[in-house]
Amino acid sequence: MSWGSSLLIYVALLGVMISIGVPMALAMGLTGIIGLTLLHGTTLWPSLGDVVWNSTNSFTLVAVPLFVLMGEVLLKSGAAERFYSGLSVLMGRIPGGLAQSNILGSALFSAISGSSTATTLTIGTVAIPQMRKRGYNDHLTFGTLTGGGALGNLIPPSIFLLIYASVVQASAVELFVATIVPGLIAVAMFMIYVAIKARANPTWVPPRGNPATPRDIGRALVDCVPISVLIISIIGGMYGGIMTPTEAAGFGCLLAFVIAGMNRRLGLAAIRSACVNSISITCVLSLIIINGQILGLAVTHAGIGVGVSRALTEMGLSPFVFFTFLFVLYLILGAMLEGVSMMLLTVPVLYPTLKAMGFDDIWFGVFLVIQAELAQLSPPIGLNLIAVQSVARDAKLGLIMKATLPYAIMLSALCFLLYMLPDLALWLPEQMRRR
Repeated sequence: MSWGSSLLIYVALLGVMISIGVPMALAMGLTGIIGLTLLHGTTLWPSLGDVVWNSTNSFTLVAVPLFVLMGEVLLKSGAAERFYSGLSVLMGRIPGGLAQSNILGSALFSAISGSSTATTLTIGTVAIPQMRKRGYNDHLTFGTLTGGGALGNLIPPSIFLLIYASVVQASAVELFVATIVPGLIAVAMFMIYVAIKARANPTWVPPRGNPATPRDIGRALVDCVPISVLIISIIGGMYGGIMTPTEAAGFGCLLAFVIAGMNRRLGLAAIRSACVNSISITCVLSLIIINGQILGLAVTHAGIGVGVSRALTEMGLSPFVFFTFLFVLYLILGAMLEGVSMMLLTVPVLYPTLKAMGFDDIWFGVFLVIQAELAQLSPPIGLNLIAVQSVARDAKLGLIMKATLPYAIMLSALCFLLYMLPDLALWLPEQMRRR
């Protein structure tokens, strides 16, 4: 059977399963098993056990539950809420005050949660009531929450990039470092947009109040310092080569429990809830990874990746045309699939072509994580949109989508900026290698 026929069969099988309501993780695994059986009978079935073991037997992936637990502990202990409240005071005199706090707070909280949806829910739960109480327009509020939440996987450490690193055997530390500059650019674009919007629509924001007193600023700094120290310790430790991502995750968990102890709000019930949530999220991710790797095995044995690479190479596509094709492809897939599933579906097929055209593993990981964040903002699956609506239950999805559109456009522009200036992602990893 040709690789083209195999590709059509796999796409058809996957489409049928999704249409009848089979969960995406199981749909990938079943498609892979059926495909392997059609091509090779049952001869490759024994290798499926190796796939399951090798998919999860990764030192890098040990960091996933630890980072999730770290975020859960800080959330359950109230440390995240105190951090946002302190940040709101410090940002109070900037145009769009609380809206700017949403962006910066989301960027910094991303560094402890590693998840876009968790960031959106956490910041949104605190911010929406406060911003409505102070008279902020919902358009500005919802946009900063969904857009800021989309920084969740772009700001290190990122669960998405940990999984990508394990799939393509890239350095997780280099991937984390590579996202720092693009992440800062995204934060800057979002904050500049909010400032312009606040000045252009003065009725969208309340009048500036009295400046914060030195006592208020002191309290705000006390609220912000613990989590800021945690973030700097994790990122600095990895960049300095002191810790691996897994060790950084373990150290982050330890600091999170220390911070929670300082807040005196983390009882046994909260610890149990944090651990259960961490286990649940990790199990779901493990199921997606295992089934994605089974599908990847089927794709490899069918020769689909090599066939696609050869076909695209023979077409004589320029790198820019191929990049544009990737951008549009992921934009479409992102409207239907969650980010990790989208990555596990496409990387086995496209990876040979990427290497043949000279695209860097690290650069592609950064591009892919931005596309995954765009998926978080794209209806009907867009989890950030749903997260905001779950907090603001009276909000219409149409308004949330309209408020989100400018941030999606800015992230799209960032993708093309990365193509034109790849050193935005590659310069820091290169400097780290030279040390």
